Amino acid sequence: MCVTVLALLASAVSMATGGRHCDPAGGCAQNDSNTHHATKQTNDTCAVWETPHTKHLENLQISSRHFIDAFPLDAAGTSVRTVTNGVFSLSAPTPLRGPLTLVAVSKEVLEDILDLDLSVLQSEDFVHYFSGGKPFPGSVPLAHRYGGHQFGYWAGQLGDGRAHLLGEYTNKDGERWELQLKGSGKTPYSRSGDGRAVLRSSVREFLCSEAMHYLGVPTSRAASLIVSDEPVWRDQFYDGNVTKERGAVVLRLAKSWFRIGSLEILARSGEVDLLRKLLDFILEKYFPTIQSNDPDKFLVFYSKVVNETAQLVARWMSVGFAHGVCNTDNFSLLSVTIDYGPFGFMESFDPSFVPNWSDDEGRYSMGRQANGGRFNLGKLAEALGPILRPEQLSLMEQILKDYPQIYHKRFLEFFKAKLGLLGHDEKDEDLIAFLLKLMEDTHADFTMTFRQLSELSDHQVQARTIPPEAWAIRDLAMHELFSTWVDMYVRRLQKQQNDSDDDRRRRMRSVNPRYVLRNWMAESAIKKAERNDFSEVHLLQRILRWPFQEQAAAEAVGYAAQPPAWARELKINVQPCGCRSF
Repeated sequence: MCVTVLALLASAVSMATGGRHCDPAGGCAQNDSNTHHATKQTNDTCAVWETPHTKHLENLQISSRHFIDAFPLDAAGTSVRTVTNGVFSLSAPTPLRGPLTLVAVSKEVLEDILDLDLSVLQSEDFVHYFSGGKPFPGSVPLAHRYGGHQFGYWAGQLGDGRAHLLGEYTNKDGERWELQLKGSGKTPYSRSGDGRAVLRSSVREFLCSEAMHYLGVPTSRAASLIVSDEPVWRDQFYDGNVTKERGAVVLRLAKSWFRIGSLEILARSGEVDLLRKLLDFILEKYFPTIQSNDPDKFLVFYSKVVNETAQLVARWMSVGFAHGVCNTDNFSLLSVTIDYGPFGFMESFDPSFVPNWSDDEGRYSMGRQANGGRFNLGKLAEALGPILRPEQLSLMEQILKDYPQIYHKRFLEFFKAKLGLLGHDEKDEDLIAFLLKLMEDTHADFTMTFRQLSELSDHQVQARTIPPEAWAIRDLAMHELFSTWVDMYVRRLQKQQNDSDDDRRRRMRSVNPRYVLRNWMAESAIKKAERNDFSEVHLLQRILRWPFQEQAAAEAVGYAAQPPAWARELKINVQPCGCRSF
């Protein structure tokens, strides 16, 4: 391995299992899943609880058996083709060529999800197991067949064009996680692509999936990022400028990789029996609270997906995240964020913000993500249609009609929390909308406006005494109606009985991050990584574990400062690999 174990361990802040981590400022902290922040503990040292971890990679038992036993398996080889009567195809990863470099690992994923002792990093086999060069015991690699609506149009068969499902691992806590390699070579679904991912996109996926977890957003996880010297040719912006990049593989995990497109392809192909079999499998495995003998079980399932999708998109909005490609093949049936492509965290508040350079019409702009979610849920309803009775179809239409209200309720809840509001007031929605309009007019920074409001005292807010370091609020204060909004906000806070200023600020800091993975930060790390300098990848990994806590290392490099001027010129695009799998 080309990266020392010491360097990787230094990049991992977590020091204990069970959700307990070392605080970068010293002491201990406990992750709070309800408020998504780290709460300081009173003890001076981190107690490390001894838990059994596997020290030998060959003891990591991964099974593909439940997938293989449940469905007819396409085993016609790796040639690109149209697949029928199958959910998975047998497909072995293609090992990366050349020396392999372990760029980064997630210590928490290795220890707390995969039950691995960090000593496995010292094994020369680590990069081979985690890049697809050596099979895990029990793993039968598979490529998943799915279809999808892309930018509103049916795209036909898509599938895992550069990803391989290794199987499922059940950890010591009884959690089941599905392991998938991304960038691991051709499959039957690669079309004209080479099945590879490049370092550039892999750094973004690795960092963002882990960052989203620490922001409290449901997401897939990333265990490792490995790069090779294998040349991969890409025309990043479709402008004829083909450049040589380096092939990379991310080992990513999710409770399930099934997506809306998994069902669409079967319904569209008329494979109704297989559609029913897949749905029964999904309900039994991932939705155990739904009774298998319930005649309306598929309606219950649909209702759950509608509710959870609305919450997920509202959560994206609350942290300023734009997915970039909200197609049905990128929307998880378990309502977690998957397939990190041309995503972006919004800087200046702008509902028309589009992170994907190729989205000319702004279909998946920041302000239209909720509409994208509704469209996808409508396509899910169509996929369920062939197995439902007429009266159930009518009920499903009503469930979908409730989506805007569910989304609106969740959005309001999240943004009330961002402003420290307690209880209910009929003017809360107006207060939030008023602020967002001021932010849009003044191009105020989304993340830092809310964060700096969290750091101002009641007295500073009322007196409009804004310190120089509150640069986002100072931008906002340029609006002629700023004082009007402040008066409304102060009156609302004064209605909150038994609520201190300290409590209000503490609540707000727990939900308003100081650091998010801005595109310019990722780009800076990528440029260094392309020169074999992975220091900023490691720095971002450490900082983004603690997004709600001010950190000296982050302040020193300007991660909470005004973005550099060159950040406005950045273009992000999906990786044009000729296949359609993120």
